[in-house]
Amino acid sequence: MKKVYLFLLLLAGLLSAQAHPYADTATESPYNLVTSNGTIMGSLLLPSGAAKMPVVLIIAGSGPTDRNGNNPMMKNESLRMLAQGLAVKGIASVRFDKRGIAASVSAGKSEADLRFDDYIQDAKAWIEQLKKDARFSKVIVVGHSEGSLIGMIAASGKADGFVSIAGAGKSADRILKEQLATQPSVIKDASYRIIDSLAEGKTVKEVHPMLFSLFRPSVQPYMISWFQPNPVAAIAKLSIPVLIVQGTYDSQITVADAQALAAAQPAAKLVVIQKMNHVLKIIGDGQAANAASYNNPSLPVSEELLSAVADFVLGK
Repeated sequence: MKKVYLFLLLLAGLLSAQAHPYADTATESPYNLVTSNGTIMGSLLLPSGAAKMPVVLIIAGSGPTDRNGNNPMMKNESLRMLAQGLAVKGIASVRFDKRGIAASVSAGKSEADLRFDDYIQDAKAWIEQLKKDARFSKVIVVGHSEGSLIGMIAASGKADGFVSIAGAGKSADRILKEQLATQPSVIKDASYRIIDSLAEGKTVKEVHPMLFSLFRPSVQPYMISWFQPNPVAAIAKLSIPVLIVQGTYDSQITVADAQALAAAQPAAKLVVIQKMNHVLKIIGDGQAANAASYNNPSLPVSEELLSAVADFVLGK
């Protein structure tokens, strides 16, 4: 019985090491950004070693998504796993809770005052802070989903490279229209009229109660600012190395989006990963498998993704 117990302890230790392969090679510590509206809270994952190393700034996607890739409705740990996987390859990373989200809630603005450019300016400030940190040899911006658009604009003229992961290839107003295309005509037509008005920079005073949660007056100024940037135009302006990564099982962003970004930036490298979905996991066929992965923190992120990003950062 004692031998069995010792074996189980050894097995538990082995599984723990496999689950956290970075544990002996990197340390995680708070790494924050002080702004005029409050402190944005972040985490630095620093591989062991005294030599200078590259660092990636990981920018999360839309809504209440935190630094780890989670939100109140899902927990998949995708961005934490991305950081951990890069640490094993000798790459430092900073990931953070956007202003108003999770630990950075005190840095949030009121909904009526928030603009998309606030996120861009925050990302620029993060890049500048990392550039001044003597531990790092270069700064690469890695943007996931909506973070791709934030990152590609912020990286211009400031970062040493940019990685788009599951980044849209069209403006947010077009994406929103596509998402509403299957709704009953009464909802779709009313929504399209509001979206078109906001895309022209005009707020809408009268909003049908059915659409109020999406187009409430207090959020309209933010949506106007969000609709303005065009990812294709933004990525075309970059004069730094660019990597574009997209999964074929992503139900939110398509390979066509990645191809549109790559066409606008011919010098970019495009990597398409078979069966990777929007939360960076390799999944089985079908919507059920896709949906389940959004709440499966034990499912690892794609190894091909980790290799592609690491090779790009390390200049391989």
